[in-house]
This record gives sequence, structure tokens and C-alpha cells, in this order.
Amino acid sequence: QLQAFGVGLVQAWGSLRLSCAASGRTFSSHVMGWFRQVPGKERLFVAAIRWSNGYTYYADSVKGRFTVSRDKTENTVYLQMNSMKPEDTAVYYCARGNSLGYAPADYNVWGQGTLVTVSS
Repeated sequence: QLQAFGVGLVQAWGSLRLSCAASGRTFSSHVMGWFRQVPGKERLFVAAIRWSNGYTYYADSVKGRFTVSRDKTENTVYLQMNSMKPEDTAVYYCARGNSLGYAPADYNVWGQGTLVTVSS
């Protein structure tokens, strides 16, 4: 199971960090991803990290502003969001997959979602 933390309201150009704690063992083959979804729209890829080597992947819309990282000892993945924009407002989900993918269908374990609102 995955549990996300970091519900927040932040002003434009502010920062927020989301965390996602995984219960149970995380294997080196796993990929941890972050997605976001605006009501009425599809769930979109934000970032991902390979658990084994820490390689990271980002959507173009967040590249240079967001950073995904993981703490193996805490079995937790983080999403540091800087220079936030109103268009970053969404429900953010963490997810775990068995291989790297950019679609929700590539991930089979999901957290409950956490709302992030960026005010202008």
C-alpha cells in the first residue's frame, strides 16, 4: 500500500513537498511515479524514479521545477515542487509499477491522492 502526505495550499512561485510512504517491501525493480489529475480530465504523468538506482524522469511541464527522490531506509518517495504555478493545481497521486512507464496503466499500486492548490 501507498500513503501520500502533503495536502496543501501554496501561493504561486511557492514550494511544497509531497511524500509517499510504502508499506511492505519495495523491490529494486520497482518504479515509483507521481501523477496528477484535475477533475474532469485525465490523470497525467508528473515524475518517476527507479528504486534501484535513483534515475529520474519528468514531464516537460515540471522539468526544472519539480524533483523526485526516494529514501530507501524510510521506504518513502518525495516530490519537491518549487516555483509552483496555478496550473499545478490538482490531486496528486503516487504509484508503484514494475517497470518505467508514463501512463497510469503502467502502475498497479496507487496512493489515495492528495490535493494541492496553487493560488495566483
